[in-house]
Amino acid sequence: MAAQFGRRLYKGAATTAAAALAVAALSASQAPGVTADGHGRTAAADAQPSPEATTSGDGGATGNSPYYTDLPPLNSPSPAPTAGTPVAQGSSEAGIPATVLDAYKKAEASLREAKPGCNLPWQLLAAIGKVESGQARGGRVDANGTTLSPILGPQLDGNGFALIQDTDNGLYDGNSSYDQAVGPMQFIPSTWAWAGRDGNGDGVKDPNNVYDAALAAGHYLCRNGWDLSLQSDLHSAILSYNHSQDYLNTVLSWLEYYRKGTHEIPDGTGTVPSGRSDGHAGPSPTPPSTTPPGTGSPSPTPPKSDEPSTPPSQPPTPTDTVDHLADAGTAKLTAMAGDTFAKKISTKAETKAGKAVGKVRVRFTITGDTDATFTGGERVATVSTDTTGVAVAPALHAGEKTGGFTVRATVVGRSVPGLDYTATVTERAADTLARTSDTALTCTPGGEFADQVEVKATWKGAVADRVAATATLIKSADDATVNDKGPYFKDAAGKTVRTLTGLQTDANGLLKLPKLYADDTTGTFLLRVTTAGGATLTVELTVAAAGTSPSPSTSPSPSTSADPTASASPSA
Repeated sequence: MAAQFGRRLYKGAATTAAAALAVAALSASQAPGVTADGHGRTAAADAQPSPEATTSGDGGATGNSPYYTDLPPLNSPSPAPTAGTPVAQGSSEAGIPATVLDAYKKAEASLREAKPGCNLPWQLLAAIGKVESGQARGGRVDANGTTLSPILGPQLDGNGFALIQDTDNGLYDGNSSYDQAVGPMQFIPSTWAWAGRDGNGDGVKDPNNVYDAALAAGHYLCRNGWDLSLQSDLHSAILSYNHSQDYLNTVLSWLEYYRKGTHEIPDGTGTVPSGRSDGHAGPSPTPPSTTPPGTGSPSPTPPKSDEPSTPPSQPPTPTDTVDHLADAGTAKLTAMAGDTFAKKISTKAETKAGKAVGKVRVRFTITGDTDATFTGGERVATVSTDTTGVAVAPALHAGEKTGGFTVRATVVGRSVPGLDYTATVTERAADTLARTSDTALTCTPGGEFADQVEVKATWKGAVADRVAATATLIKSADDATVNDKGPYFKDAAGKTVRTLTGLQTDANGLLKLPKLYADDTTGTFLLRVTTAGGATLTVELTVAAAGTSPSPSTSPSPSTSADPTASASPSA
């Protein structure tokens, strides 16, 4: 949450113990899925995070920065939303500035197409936007959606907050010593580096732009294959944004509120929350180190990478003790296009003495010209090491681009050399081809074959879809050169063609060849179909006058004939 949100209406109640307890109780009671007994006490644990939610990547998209704790009114918003969400009168808290609301809805539409299984509701973005920045400080954005002034959280220097040293040289937050959460959705620079998106199509990924930030937040919430229509996945996604039970309850409260109805209000007229999770009622003091470079105010010198990254008064964290990363038995990484890699990357964090270090965040980043992703469609994944110091990356999924790419493992919050893993995507292949019919393929001279040749391709017994294939009318089983007589295909212009390239099996592994025609030559002829991976099938074609047998001179000898339905193993 920003360090500079302007004048607050908060009168200091959150600084008292009684008010803090009241906020926590109200937050819990308003969270969807939470019930309370007759005395207002929480009576169920439905809002507790699922086990997998407790390992939240990089400390959240925001670095677990402070957030607004204001809760929505107890009464439902009015009026109910309509398809066009017109400007309407209603509860002031239910109003969302026009440009901000448009950004949320555009992000939802984009995710509906990019990741339909995520089921991201725009109201979730609105709930997070309310809690993180008060809807961009009440919609103080320009026509393009960029904030009129920076929205910055406090510097994450370890003094009451997480310790995250500068990762962007002050590019986004103007702080060359420590990172700060930036923009309407409060991304820390290190997270924005991989999660950032261009939501307004201007070619720039700007965390200060509400369209870019909303789309990035949507993708962030939709990673890991989460389905946000499921309560457990919804909770996991929200906790990954800011790992706090109170944060989860607050966001869920606003989500439920906005789902009941909202309306559009002019930009700059929205209400700004007043309570903050760190107890501050007004803007946090801006530390000297947040002065952007070049303004004349010096910034503290960041500690060297081999020095402890915590203040001297604090003991070193596990991350501070990491000296290097080592491979933890990762096997050869190879997969066919469209398949999931059978093996996962395993990386071990170790001290200089080779001792395993647990509870360290390792970031895996896919680099290179590839469309391969981790499970969930992301190119970046962060995993904490276990008690043996090992972090196992999510499964890799091969795209359609063949060739090699690299997955780099790095330690989050620690400057140590990265560890590169090479992965290879091979073309789709088949090891077996078979006809789908055993009907004899016959034709009279100058006529056309009644049946088209259809084959099915498989790989290790499974359907081999989208596999490249070639069909050639060959001279004999021992001579695979193109025959200059006998059956033929026709091209688009009606000309004779005896080799077809660029063929591909369909989603069911099937390939139906075009219609075949015969010239005046009688006899038995061979059609050979081959695929990537070496699968070969030779099909027998017969051309004879009605009521006659093919001429023996043109029939293949017994040693070279092929069973029309036979399939062959891959050639050497």
